[in-house]
Amino acid sequence: MSAPTQARTDDRSERVAGRSPERDPLLSLHRNEDSALDTIKRGLQLSPEFARGLWLTLAFAAVATAGKVIVPIAVQQIIDNGLTGSSGPDLGFVTRMVTVCAGLLVITMVCSYLMNLRLYRATESGLATLRRKAFRHVHDLSVLTQNSERKGALVSRVTGDVDQISTFMQWGGLLLIVSTGQLLVATILMAVYSWQLTLVVWLCFLPLLFGVRWLQKLLSRAYLKVRERTGEMLGAIGETVMGASVIRAHGTEERTADRIDTTVLATRGAQVRAQRLSMAVSPFAEIVAAVGNTAVVLVGVWLGIGGDLTAGQLIAFLFLMTLFIQPMMMATEIFNEAQNAIAGWRRVLGVLDTVPDIADPGEAGRVLPRGPVRVGFDGVTYSYPEGPVVLDGVDVEITPGTRVAVVGETGSGKTTFVKLLTRLMDPASGTVRLDGVDLREVAFSSLRSRVVMVPQEGFLFDSSLGDNIRFARPESTDAELEAAVTELGLSDWLGSLAHGLDTPVGQRGESLSAGERQLVALVRAYTADPDLLVLDEATSAVDPHTEVRIQRALDRLTRGRTSVAIAHRLSTAEAADRVLVFDDGRIVQSGSHSELVARPGVYANLYASWVRSSA
Repeated sequence: MSAPTQARTDDRSERVAGRSPERDPLLSLHRNEDSALDTIKRGLQLSPEFARGLWLTLAFAAVATAGKVIVPIAVQQIIDNGLTGSSGPDLGFVTRMVTVCAGLLVITMVCSYLMNLRLYRATESGLATLRRKAFRHVHDLSVLTQNSERKGALVSRVTGDVDQISTFMQWGGLLLIVSTGQLLVATILMAVYSWQLTLVVWLCFLPLLFGVRWLQKLLSRAYLKVRERTGEMLGAIGETVMGASVIRAHGTEERTADRIDTTVLATRGAQVRAQRLSMAVSPFAEIVAAVGNTAVVLVGVWLGIGGDLTAGQLIAFLFLMTLFIQPMMMATEIFNEAQNAIAGWRRVLGVLDTVPDIADPGEAGRVLPRGPVRVGFDGVTYSYPEGPVVLDGVDVEITPGTRVAVVGETGSGKTTFVKLLTRLMDPASGTVRLDGVDLREVAFSSLRSRVVMVPQEGFLFDSSLGDNIRFARPESTDAELEAAVTELGLSDWLGSLAHGLDTPVGQRGESLSAGERQLVALVRAYTADPDLLVLDEATSAVDPHTEVRIQRALDRLTRGRTSVAIAHRLSTAEAADRVLVFDDGRIVQSGSHSELVARPGVYANLYASWVRSSA
């Protein structure tokens, strides 16, 4: 390679591989540095249902909270005016107070029920919105970004982490609203009875409040670690369940169990450390409460002797102090759930903050007319993050209606070529065009209707055969599906299935053989009726009879369409109109099979090797 060419290649490598942390979507998936308050604000903004009708909910909460002081006030009035009044016991006054108190408690109960009902409804609506946004955003992320994290760990962000938010919003959030109101109402009423005793109570509890504030930072980090460890555990377990057959085949059950044990123990360790921190507040709070009660009794008796406090007021104050202490004691549990929820929110926001590097141009996108497709690659270069250049200055044009086979050694750039062609990734430099239009300017709806990729292993959903075939075109009738099967020459195969189109395929299509799953993928692609068909050939793991079926279906599927197929078996290249030979990220040969096999070079060597291995 000449010096100028080498310099251009080095420069291109630096440009492709060098990503700044601020702009790399793979890194933003794992990073969220907002404060706890900012995280909550952003979470509420993403789910406006949380705040919808909040004022009415707070009004019910205010009444429900105020109702908690009815009993202390009633006790004080009954003692001071009904039992120890200047005129002696007044049973009529006592009866009236008890009746009024009972009525007010019923109202309080109704308001408490309405508050809970509204809060649950708002919470579920808000969380549903958050889940929908997170799941849709995950699907908007490129395959490369999704593959940067284990699937189980990624799914846990929008399931387990959202569940943690749900737990807090429906339990801790409710307690937070009620406890805050209860604390405020109790403080005001205590001050009405005795500002001196109120001052004593607050002086006792202020150290606890400052301690909780300091603990918040430690808990925030601890619970973020808990959510990360939980995601890793779910990812490892998910891999183990999906790969159970491989694990059994290689006899690695013990080693796999050890790996799962490691992730489970790591999760347990993170949980224990977080709980240890959160529980540190509880004994301190109990000591503070005991000291506060003792101080109130002593100072209250002293004030009573001096005539500044009646017996009824002191007893009512002690009732109110219980209402004051209760939120303080619950603060540990509320704080615990709040930190867990905030950690979950941060992880969900980490997903939503990840900018899709493959973006739909939306309304500004071009809609291409249907018809034969012309494909063009103009100086296309690509490199995976922190990796070498895998496509280097690719220039090629594919004329409409041409069947193209892409061949090359493993790692030569074939798969990257078709991923760029289907816009699962975008080139680092250069342009991929359909009918002269840059793929980045084509609306996803138009692109996905015109270009269909059949992967090496077509994914099947746990449903019927018919539902899987009509996945790309849900409105298709059974008659249309049967016609598609017949047109691909697969009616004998469909007839061999006991339930025809109603045959259940099982999870991931496990009720079907690998070859049958590939047949379903081909019929699905035919039903989608694309103008450009991209195939990752998969016939190496099927029996000869199924291979004949697949090849026959492929011939009919590609007829009259522009098609690009990664050819693992060179029999596919023999039947193609044109063969593109990749080597070290470049197209080194292009032409028909007969032309290339007669010419010394990479293709002739590949073909000779394939013939020897097939003999």
